[in-house]
Amino acid sequence: MSEAAARAESVEARPVRGHELRRHQRVRVALLGRYMLSDRREYPCQTVDMSPGGIKVTCAVLGQIGERVVFYLEQIGRVEGVIARHPGSGTLAAQFTASPRKRDKIASQLTWLANREHLGLPEGRTHERLTPNNPVVTLRLASGRELTARVIDISMSGVAIATETTPPLGTSLMVGSTPSRVVRYFEGGIGAQFMLPISADRFHEGIRL
Repeated sequence: MSEAAARAESVEARPVRGHELRRHQRVRVALLGRYMLSDRREYPCQTVDMSPGGIKVTCAVLGQIGERVVFYLEQIGRVEGVIARHPGSGTLAAQFTASPRKRDKIASQLTWLANREHLGLPEGRTHERLTPNNPVVTLRLASGRELTARVIDISMSGVAIATETTPPLGTSLMVGSTPSRVVRYFEGGIGAQFMLPISADRFHEGIRL
């Protein structure tokens, strides 16, 4: 086992006992995201717990045992797996089919997430960022007011926007057609987090939010 995976396993999540034994101990972490079933339909989800080898999420559509599933998770990105069981009402558990290298990356990300709040660490940028070919975007506030702004850069989980308007932190808004919320300010603009991460196949310089 790699050092990164060992670090993730050392993070206390919940007791592992009896029939709950896993190859990797799971870390309790709540991340928003979505998942795609084998018929290519996508649905929102939220993680309950996760390890370098698997995940449990709350969701509306459970899928079939043995069905291929692809997760797009904030802070983590894209991970493929197979549905292993339905542990309770409205939840599914999946085993990842990721490479050892990807599992090591997940282990490092989980270690960071599990310890960030406890250690008072700042949020890191865990997703690659790019600048779209067409950076002009329309912001629509809850009041219905619309503003023209410019995308500075974008990741699968959020966007930095050049604008003179500074809605309160936590405010919901539409960035183009993408539901988002304001999470930070910087000189000359705001940072917004997407309510659901954008999919990997949309994440390129030609993206339109």
